[in-house]
Amino acid sequence: MVGSGAREHALAWGLAATAEVIVTPGNAGIAAHGFTCVDTPATQLDADLFVIGPELPLTEGLADQLRAQGKLVVGPGRDGAQLEASKAFMKQFLHDAGVPTADFAIFDEPDYAFEYLATHRAPYVIKTDGLAAGKGVLVTHDLDEARADVRDKLSGRAFGDAGTTIIIEEGLDGEECSLLVLCDGQRGVALVPAQDFKRVGDGDRGANTGGMGAYAPMSTLSEDDVELVMSRIVAPTLSELRRRGIEYRGVLYAGVMWGSRGPMLLEYNVRFGDPETEVLVPLYGDRLEELLRCVAEGRLDDAPATTGECAVTVVLAAHGYPDAPRAGDVIEGLGADGQLAEHREGVTVFHAGTARDEQGRFVTRGGRVVAVTGVGATMAQARERAYAGVEQITFAGRVVRHDIARSAR
Repeated sequence: MVGSGAREHALAWGLAATAEVIVTPGNAGIAAHGFTCVDTPATQLDADLFVIGPELPLTEGLADQLRAQGKLVVGPGRDGAQLEASKAFMKQFLHDAGVPTADFAIFDEPDYAFEYLATHRAPYVIKTDGLAAGKGVLVTHDLDEARADVRDKLSGRAFGDAGTTIIIEEGLDGEECSLLVLCDGQRGVALVPAQDFKRVGDGDRGANTGGMGAYAPMSTLSEDDVELVMSRIVAPTLSELRRRGIEYRGVLYAGVMWGSRGPMLLEYNVRFGDPETEVLVPLYGDRLEELLRCVAEGRLDDAPATTGECAVTVVLAAHGYPDAPRAGDVIEGLGADGQLAEHREGVTVFHAGTARDEQGRFVTRGGRVVAVTGVGATMAQARERAYAGVEQITFAGRVVRHDIARSAR
């Protein structure tokens, strides 16, 4: 397992039901939970299956390097990873594939961007072209704020080189969902839909973040709705990938807006989502290893049945997140294994940004700190369990939303 966040912790936890798991590099909480964490690069390790969690090593070609060594890998090569590495590339790809998405224009000069903004109605959607850890999107109804964001991104002040090309899109109406699709090079199989919460504050207020929580399954999307997303969005994408000679074996994360015009693709990610992974992994029981092995070997069948349970994840973030997260605050409520000091049924703590201080205590390492997942027979039970776990974990200035899955059924 390649990576160091809560997503990788959740995947390692799921894979451990049937396999021995080594995580590189991992983090303090993953190691405390009983997993072997090493600093050795993945290309210097030997394993039956490699699962690459974060987007950066995918865009740098790690999957290509491992496959060249004859390894089985879950994760696209550098060519497929361009769908996330460059939003400009992705938008042009969607146009070529005939995938329904928001109208857009690409800019690297502020004056042309200002002229374009002046001809459009709010909301204004401005995205960095490159990787920005899920934080490179501004959605605003304020034209002055939009103009200021264009200046900050194109100047490099906001996201460095990742933001010196931007995409301005039309705003779409509707409800957002996350559909993670497993791809084996030829076909795609959808996991159950999930919904994440990007804004930092309750009621979807405040800055966009990497994700403050999620729940699954998303009951407002029927099986027919998922099939419509697969036929209108995912199928033409896979067809275009094959047309370009790209064998895509990994996860294709479709961020979809479902509104008055039907399903429209917001963007693709090329890996498991975070925090969606933390709610999806528990729903597939002990089938994760076999499922991912089928992806790597190019022999996917239908998606396995879920356990029939529901899951809710709530993220606890550091003081100052997302703009200036603080590190070093002591975390109370965790035992030596990084789980709740007072055990609660159906609750698992996945570590994202934790470390150990000189006294062996868990401390914040900045950004998102832990993700608390509750699993239950109903969404209400899963939510109650997740928030009961959240209340046991405290640290100075913690940032947490209190409305994750509040309206879910």
